[in-house]
Amino acid sequence: MDAGLPTEEQPAGRGRYSPPRVVSIEKEEIIGNPQYDRIGASLVERQKLTIRMQVRRLTRLTNAFSKKLENLKAAMDLHFTHYNFVRHHSTIRCTPAMEAGIAPSAVTVKDLVEMAA
Repeated sequence: MDAGLPTEEQPAGRGRYSPPRVVSIEKEEIIGNPQYDRIGASLVERQKLTIRMQVRRLTRLTNAFSKKLENLKAAMDLHFTHYNFVRHHSTIRCTPAMEAGIAPSAVTVKDLVEMAA
């Protein structure tokens, strides 16, 4: 692979882990009346990165995987429950469930285990 070629012209051969560079994007209204200058994928991409970093089952090249869809769903449920009800976020100084008014206080891991039993 010649490093002098633009990314668009470089083949994405076997064993290559980096995706090619984005050539262009198109913003399309799907629902509602969005403000086109504020449309972006950064919040969604940040959430996807957080999930991949915390749920090792979604990371490439790892031995942590689910053989059954049921187990993957349970792992994802555990992640989102912990993220929203247990984990204290420094930016909002509480859990997202508390910020949204869904929970009056943070749930402990012990409480999660008792709820599951």
